[in-house]
Amino acid sequence: MILVKKPLLLSSLFFTFLPFILCVTCRQNLEIPPLTPLIPKIPPLSPLIPKIPVPLPPLIPKIISFLDRRLASIFPIIQDFKNTITSDPLRITVTWVGPNICNYTGFYCDHPPDNRSAITVASIDFNGFRLSAPSLVGFIDQLPDLAIFHANSNNFSGTIPPKISQLKYLYELDLSNNMLSGSFPTSVLNLPSLSFLDLRYNSFSGTVPPQIFMQDLDVLFINDNNLMQKLPNNLGDTRVLYLTLANNKFTGPIPPSIGKAPLLIEVLLLNNQLTGCLPYEIGLLKQLTLFDAGNNLLTGPLPRSLGCLEKVEQFNIAGNFLYGRVPEELCALGNLGNLSLANNYFTGVGPLCKKLISSGVLDVSKNCILELPDQRSVKECQDFFMHPKTCNRPASFNIIPCKNQARKQQGVRPKRNLLSYSALSRKRVSL
Repeated sequence: MILVKKPLLLSSLFFTFLPFILCVTCRQNLEIPPLTPLIPKIPPLSPLIPKIPVPLPPLIPKIISFLDRRLASIFPIIQDFKNTITSDPLRITVTWVGPNICNYTGFYCDHPPDNRSAITVASIDFNGFRLSAPSLVGFIDQLPDLAIFHANSNNFSGTIPPKISQLKYLYELDLSNNMLSGSFPTSVLNLPSLSFLDLRYNSFSGTVPPQIFMQDLDVLFINDNNLMQKLPNNLGDTRVLYLTLANNKFTGPIPPSIGKAPLLIEVLLLNNQLTGCLPYEIGLLKQLTLFDAGNNLLTGPLPRSLGCLEKVEQFNIAGNFLYGRVPEELCALGNLGNLSLANNYFTGVGPLCKKLISSGVLDVSKNCILELPDQRSVKECQDFFMHPKTCNRPASFNIIPCKNQARKQQGVRPKRNLLSYSALSRKRVSL
């Protein structure tokens, strides 16, 4: 059986490969398509190491492209704040791109006091940009070298960042005419260099810490908020030159301590709910050029000490419940450009005051001076005086603390646009 098997195996192999042999011999004469390979084509293998993707441009440019490392460190802070801005009608923030921060609109660079060779953002002026953002937290309080921040007439909301107290160089802070709210920002009390504070035309409410009147400020504008409290007794501790508390809800009397604030130049207390009588200590304010306590609930006679205000140009106490004769000492002041006593209950004027009435300096309309035109009715005056009026320290109204010397009246002075009155508009105040 073994001998038979071998030929059969050879013959089967012969017939198996016969077609291939024939095909080779006849391939040139017959148009037979080439045979498809039995083994399919294998695509080239991918490299074992995967391709590394091309890196995207970095969000923060390399530090070497900044003028200074301090600028590089605040770049992300500015960009984060930019992303929170919800309205930019003047397209201010389109310039806040790239490493040239000193060329951003509203940003100003300088050398910081601790390193005169460094460059940093020293000042920001957003006045009138009308930017809207829900908060300033994480922005101005993260700019360690900031000395000036002005942002009048924007739409910033929220509160003043508590960490702003860490800005050791900040000396001017103007956030007027915004939408800030909450209690008075006590964080400003710890700013060691602050000299100019303007928070007017916001929605701050509650009380003002008495420590604010102990700060070494030149300007304090907090008018047109919702502040409600009695005027603090330490008001006279203030070293400010320009004090504006107007259009709030301050109550109580003007404290006699005001006479201990000899640096005061302009004081605006109008449109509050102040009561009581005017302290004679107001006459001690030798630098005073403007005093306005109009439209309050003040009463009593005018102290003769007001005749010591030699520099005063505008004096307004219209719209109160003051009475008695207008002191001639007050009308003798030589620098008066406007003396408004209208809408009170004064009963008489002397010859010097009559001259001021004729020249248009003194307004005593709507009083009880019967010999003058445009006065209250007799009945209205009688009704007022039917109720007894008293003041503490009545003898103090005759005190004249300055030298009693005759003053030569000057001609009518032109009315000046005094600094504090400009704070009663929403626009920025320029010193």
